[in-house]
Amino acid sequence: MNNTKESANFIWSIADLLRGDYKQSDYGKIILPLTVLRRLDCVLENTKENVLKKHEQTKTMNIQNLDPILNKVAGYNFHNKSSYDFEKLIADPNNIASNLRNYINGFSEDAREIIEQFEFDNQITKLEDSNLLFMVLKRFQEVDLHPEKISSMEMGYMFEELIRKFSEISNETAGEHFTPREVIRLMVNLLFMNDREILTQKGIVKTIFDCCAGTGGMLSVAEEYLHELNPDARLEVFGQELNPESYAICKSDMLIKGQNPSNVARGNSLKRKDGLKLKGDQFVNHKFDYLITNPPFGVKWKKVEKEVKEEHSELGHGGRYGAGLPSVSDGSFLFLMNLISKMKSPEDGGSRLAIVFNGSPLFSGSPSSKKNESSIRQWIIENDLLESVIALPNQLFYNTGISTYVWMLCNHKSKERKGKVQLINGVDFFKKMSKSLGDKRNELSEEHINEITAMYGSFRESEHCKIFDNTDFGYSKVTVERPLRKNGNVVVDKKGNAKPDSSLRDTENIPLKEDIDAYMEREVLPHVPDAWVDEKKTNVGYEINFTKYFYEYKPLRSLDEIRADILALENDTDGLLKKAIS
Repeated sequence: MNNTKESANFIWSIADLLRGDYKQSDYGKIILPLTVLRRLDCVLENTKENVLKKHEQTKTMNIQNLDPILNKVAGYNFHNKSSYDFEKLIADPNNIASNLRNYINGFSEDAREIIEQFEFDNQITKLEDSNLLFMVLKRFQEVDLHPEKISSMEMGYMFEELIRKFSEISNETAGEHFTPREVIRLMVNLLFMNDREILTQKGIVKTIFDCCAGTGGMLSVAEEYLHELNPDARLEVFGQELNPESYAICKSDMLIKGQNPSNVARGNSLKRKDGLKLKGDQFVNHKFDYLITNPPFGVKWKKVEKEVKEEHSELGHGGRYGAGLPSVSDGSFLFLMNLISKMKSPEDGGSRLAIVFNGSPLFSGSPSSKKNESSIRQWIIENDLLESVIALPNQLFYNTGISTYVWMLCNHKSKERKGKVQLINGVDFFKKMSKSLGDKRNELSEEHINEITAMYGSFRESEHCKIFDNTDFGYSKVTVERPLRKNGNVVVDKKGNAKPDSSLRDTENIPLKEDIDAYMEREVLPHVPDAWVDEKKTNVGYEINFTKYFYEYKPLRSLDEIRADILALENDTDGLLKKAIS
């Protein structure tokens, strides 16, 4: 059974055995850890006997740490020294629960920790009590998940398909776990594009980090892409993930591919690391060549509000959130600032960053003395970090049909990109899927990915691509005052200045490239000659009004066209009514 879809469907069918004894929402608690376990079992299959022999030989050697020795024999960063495997487990159905525990405990520490994330030991007892353990293991033993049959990339697809199905039947959000692979491929294309000359050098080693790693899809696609570009290059992948099941799947994939398992950490990346296990950002002061993520859209950060605000006030720009804090209702910018803090300095080669956002970070937040979304955008753009924003087609993601955008950031822009931001309108670059997956009804074809990548790389204006100066997105929010009047007379203060009438107070957003006095002279004073600007209240803001820049005027339909359509509808309706009456 070497077909990925067939294997996924077979594993999915095993859940039928759980019907009645388990709620549908709990199927994943059995199927996902056993899929991981079976994958590890298949990976170690060819070297298992050699590991057991080496383990037997070393029993009399008084070696303190056997793991490196047995890992070397296994050919991976993990091993299993239990005498059991799936075949031997089902050969002894009467002792299957105790033998399975023995088998799990036989894994080296990193692999065993993966299974522990699923809290699977409780399920072993429940399956045994329900007389299901043997039947379920027997079915898993029948599916071959050896890497020669199912590659790491295909295994990633399989896990994502299983998670999506389990999430659908339990009304959970599958999209929190992963991003469509074609979207990741586009992001990776854009991330590596300007560095192809560097990446094709023999023996090159680069690093990439995802602070919302999920099941590791983004890291896997990036690794695959670089291997295609240069088989001699090595991409060291790092990730952090909050969800324990997703973390376990990601870490198991890293183990199998020979990556360092300690490079994948569990915990909330928005918190400060406090020295306790699984707490906060596990990669403080780490710097990476590439950074990539798809943070959850519009997720409240109330749970970490205290820690985030403390870091903001105590550390300022010495921490991650010095540029400002977004509304508690949407933490998207927090993930971006976390990644920006992990960019290498330009003197050390700099970094490139790709992140998926919904539309909110483009414009939310109004300029004020309080640092918010607008000040975050201002800090990013004025520091010349924003390289490009790409609008994606709707209905690309599994859990939302809303508009999405890829932001590309770089702190070592090429000469022609310095002081510029490129906007690409890719909303029309999609094809309809033959079958919807949740809210995902559209997908990017290879041709669409190549077209958008080519537009980005050419850095030339076209119908779908526009290039702006950084300052084009900035504006001054000025407060326009008018005098307070009593009995027709202007009320003045002790210094003889006119007092403002708060009921007549207004604001104007004036582009940074425009002189405020000239704007007032042209747009305001002809209508209200006694108005003035209170300069003390002026705040600078930035927003990217993507729709405005790519707006296409469509003339209204004529009355004759509308009348003809209404008459045609009336005729159709009249015919239907006559049929219904007859």
